Amino acid sequence: MKPLAITPQLRLATGAPPLVIAGPCVVEGRQTLDYAREIAEALAGLPCQWIFKASFDKANRTSGGGSRGAGMAAGLAILAEARELLGVPVLTDVHLPEHCAPAAEVCDVLQIPAFLCRQTDLLEAAAATGRTVNIKKGQFLAPADLKHAAGKVRAAGNDKVMLTERGTFFGYGRLVVDFSAMPELRAANCPLILDATHAVQRPGEAGGASGGDWTRAPILLRAGAAAGFDGFFTETHPKPLSSPSDGPNMIPTARLREILEETLAIAALRARAAAAAAL
Repeated sequence: MKPLAITPQLRLATGAPPLVIAGPCVVEGRQTLDYAREIAEALAGLPCQWIFKASFDKANRTSGGGSRGAGMAAGLAILAEARELLGVPVLTDVHLPEHCAPAAEVCDVLQIPAFLCRQTDLLEAAAATGRTVNIKKGQFLAPADLKHAAGKVRAAGNDKVMLTERGTFFGYGRLVVDFSAMPELRAANCPLILDATHAVQRPGEAGGASGGDWTRAPILLRAGAAAGFDGFFTETHPKPLSSPSDGPNMIPTARLREILEETLAIAALRARAAAAAAL
């Protein structure tokens, strides 16, 4: 993995603590700041580096009636406040090229949603901001093909790229993570993140919305730590089923610490084994 400095304080490299991207699906309002504080308390003292995530807009909804978040102006203002209050980097999705510059004024990482991972104009606009770009692998995309999305960002002059695995469509109602595809993902020479909560999504299961089963996310986190992912993406919420988006697959914040303690312990064990093998 090529080292990546997201901020002067947050650096992904061999031997660095794993990255944890954690937060609610969307910016719901000012209560999102309370969610961020609860996550900060849950992660306090854990051997990881945290990025707070919440999207000002979630355009990829199952139905037209799906909630999309607080909107750009209000959402970015709340993310800016969270960044200032907690001293933590922040991440949001961007869906259109014109979202990128305003979002980059606030956010340390711009995330390309899975369904948009091949959208050249969006990737190039995100790259042009100079911010780190996190590309989520499309559910339809072979792992080996994700390197081409990273290549578009690099060709636009930005080498700050992360790639996130979030599962592949299996039939109509299930996503599957192929851990044997790590060599293909590693070929892009980027930090690799495992999105364990969207990977337990069940698209369209709830009629006009996606379902899911968050209790399976810890299984994927443990497997991802053993497989050697550099970081972990977990959506979390104090009361997931009250969330306007992705509630069934979000980890309750009250359970987040215990789940990540186990995940990070496995990651540390694997890192020690890798270091010993390199001697």
